[in-house]
Amino acid sequence: MPTLILVRHGRSTANTEGLLAGWTPGVALDERGAAQAAALPGRLAGLPLSEIVTSPLQRCQETIRPLLDARPGLRAHTDERIGECHYGDWSGRKLAELKDEPLMEVVQAHPSAAAFPGGESMRAMQTRAAEAVREWNARVERDHGADAVYLMCSHGDIIKSLVAEALGLHLDLFQRISVEPCSVTAIRYTRLRPFLVRLGDTGDFASLAPREEPPGDEATVGGGAGAP
Repeated sequence: MPTLILVRHGRSTANTEGLLAGWTPGVALDERGAAQAAALPGRLAGLPLSEIVTSPLQRCQETIRPLLDARPGLRAHTDERIGECHYGDWSGRKLAELKDEPLMEVVQAHPSAAAFPGGESMRAMQTRAAEAVREWNARVERDHGADAVYLMCSHGDIIKSLVAEALGLHLDLFQRISVEPCSVTAIRYTRLRPFLVRLGDTGDFASLAPREEPPGDEATVGGGAGAP
């Protein structure tokens, strides 16, 4: 079965402003995110990508544009099932404000029970994304062979939930996983089991250096902004 390359979108304006973007329209890459996207073709130059699938949201579309320009033989397929979690009434709000919401404790400690007001549950998010991957695995294998490699450009919580699913982890453990903006995660699927062969690879280690304000013990909903 194919190998799936999961790319989180580059750093966005919402990431740097501390907002939970969700499906809010008009959220673009910031200057650093655009540079991350521009570097992506070089980082993936050695991979014979057979298909590219992307979330419909602007920040993902902008992230894969340089890759598509570098590989004119490929076109992007849009799949809403790998779009960001529908955060409902939380969308567009400051993450700092959301820390005081009672639901945030559930999101952090028991995400399988979390459902966003006016949005969807985290279980529904994982289910739709996993279904998309299964269908694309079958399609890519049918059209390009069992050794094919394809790419999906998606979002932090989506990618974390897919990694958890591949590892057989309960969704309640997915907050232990971290994927930074424009990081590359790779899952090789086989008949017996998936293999996680890369996780959150950005190509540098800047985010591991000590910071003036150390990160807290809570996972950033939607994914963090990466290295400062």
